[in-house]
Amino acid sequence: MRLRDVAADFVGEFIGTYLLVFFGCGSVTVAVLYLAFSGLFQVAAIWGIGVTLAIYATRHLSCAHLNPAVSIAMVVAKRMGVGKLPAYLAGQFLGALVAAAVLFLLFSSTITSFETSNAITRGTPESIKTAMLFGEFYPNPGNSLTTVVSTAQAASAEGVGTFLLVFLIFSLTEGCNIGRPDNAFAPVFIGLTVTIIICTIAPLTQAGLNPARDLSPRLFSYLAGWGKAASPDNNFGLIVYGLAPIFGASIAAICFTKIIEPIFLKKNYANSCCAESNPKQQ
Repeated sequence: MRLRDVAADFVGEFIGTYLLVFFGCGSVTVAVLYLAFSGLFQVAAIWGIGVTLAIYATRHLSCAHLNPAVSIAMVVAKRMGVGKLPAYLAGQFLGALVAAAVLFLLFSSTITSFETSNAITRGTPESIKTAMLFGEFYPNPGNSLTTVVSTAQAASAEGVGTFLLVFLIFSLTEGCNIGRPDNAFAPVFIGLTVTIIICTIAPLTQAGLNPARDLSPRLFSYLAGWGKAASPDNNFGLIVYGLAPIFGASIAAICFTKIIEPIFLKKNYANSCCAESNPKQQ
């Protein structure tokens, strides 16, 4: 593996994940501090647009995974060699960390004013209301209803959400699916996928779906004064926002490559309603 390729992989994942987290966490920040949006869909849509733009901006540098769960799924599916994984993961986690730091620098005075006006002492359990600008929590601190979400429920939500995301990434990009969109439009559909998944599971867990998006900003908030409030479950969210998405993504990769892909390939050589699959119909 050439050093130039490793550098391109790292830079692509760093820039793409930075953009994703800056736009996404930025939307959460202005929603909490300024009440800028009227509902969940607007925040979810910004996350989806951020994902779309980040993929378009960087997919010529790397494969624009922008998510450790996606990268690991690609290794599981043998779409990427394990040797590429360190550069991808390093770029993703570092990009997310830098994005969190930049957002803090931009909004630090506003965060302090919000905490003062709401009698919140940073580092106490109540400061979860501002820690949620960076890391994620369950149940969603922004819920208007009192909701009880167990660790098992939260992990299931994150696992299922990431399963759907990765399964649809494969479905939207793999050549065996002749019904997929044109490659030029695939990032748009991936962004829409992120939007709809967030709309579904964010009331439970804030919809992480991405270990780098959660762990790096959470670690930054821990170091920036939130302390234990940034990790109320005492494990930095590693089970719910780290292991569960990776597990869900890996299962999606196995299901697609072992079950769905063979069906697609068999159907492509058989009679089909899709004219594209049968040269005699063209």
